[in-house]
Amino acid sequence: MTGQTAGEGRPFIRIEGVTKKFGAFTAVDNVSLDIEKGEFFALLGGSGCGKTTLLRMLAGFETPTAGRVFIDGQDMTTVPPYDRPVNMMFQSYALFPHMTVEKNIGYGLKHEKISVAERQERVRSILDLVQLTPFAGRKPHQISGGQRQRVALARALVKQPKLLLLDEPLGALDKKLREHTQFELANIQYKLGITFVVVTHDQEEAMTLASRIAVMDKGVVRQIGTASGVYEFPNSKFVAGFIGSINMFEGRISGVADGLATVEVPELATSMKARADRPFATGSAITVAVRPEKISIARSAPPEGTPNVLAGVVQDLGYFGKDSLYRVKLDGGTILSVNSVNSRRGLEHERVAEWEDRVWLQFEPSSAILLQE
Repeated sequence: MTGQTAGEGRPFIRIEGVTKKFGAFTAVDNVSLDIEKGEFFALLGGSGCGKTTLLRMLAGFETPTAGRVFIDGQDMTTVPPYDRPVNMMFQSYALFPHMTVEKNIGYGLKHEKISVAERQERVRSILDLVQLTPFAGRKPHQISGGQRQRVALARALVKQPKLLLLDEPLGALDKKLREHTQFELANIQYKLGITFVVVTHDQEEAMTLASRIAVMDKGVVRQIGTASGVYEFPNSKFVAGFIGSINMFEGRISGVADGLATVEVPELATSMKARADRPFATGSAITVAVRPEKISIARSAPPEGTPNVLAGVVQDLGYFGKDSLYRVKLDGGTILSVNSVNSRRGLEHERVAEWEDRVWLQFEPSSAILLQE
């Protein structure tokens, strides 16, 4: 293998201060991150955030303008794609239409220095793994979209790469099939123990698949963490707003006592209580954020002294089967989104509230997120 050893104790993938410029445009801006062996890691962000460019630099299709890329202790920054222990699965799948499923999967092994028997055994094993053995003799147009996705995955895995890169791998599937395939993909990765790095703009997909997520914006990694960590403890207003739905209010800290911060929120004409999980200076500007599912909704007021109570009128209502979304216009004019789980089977008259109903909203101080950037 070409390249310079990165040193002992390094993670499986290390991206050190990587920048990629296309003329005057900076697609990736001084990104550093580590990925451990056997991880399922997601690069998550909107269009143009730099996630695909970063993936292409891992694959060797792009060379960093600055910084270095290490894979398994080797400096791969200038190593061409064909000399890297990496395979890549593209969104388009790019299957050969004239070849059977079996031949599509085995195509990449033609130039490997292995016996015919070993080649056949590898193809057979991977067909079993992706549950395509009954379809081995069919051509791509004779199988479903989800099955074609598994053929593309099998073709990438049959070469036994140390690292598999996936660029929006489920984007061509419909919602229900995509949800099912997410679990299949995660189970396959777990069984093989190969390091997967996936690029996606779909938050739910990243949260379902990945052991850790890097949220990207304008070429910069804004936060890295587990799905629950990024969702429940975002480190900025951008991450809080990008991952899931959230209500945010601008305010100012008026005091901190017993682990709780009091925040004056002018647009609500009241104060809010929020758990202070780090020191906050009195008088400092702050954003209070709370997820819609953390807010309870009722037609009657809660007991006197209950923290974080707001009153308003249901302006909009969306029924989604498993839950309902309420858009409540507060007395001061601000609109809040509230999710309520439809835990019991019933008709419309049994919902928590209806259009134009006066309701009271409440959330616990521990449910509020305090953000300073």
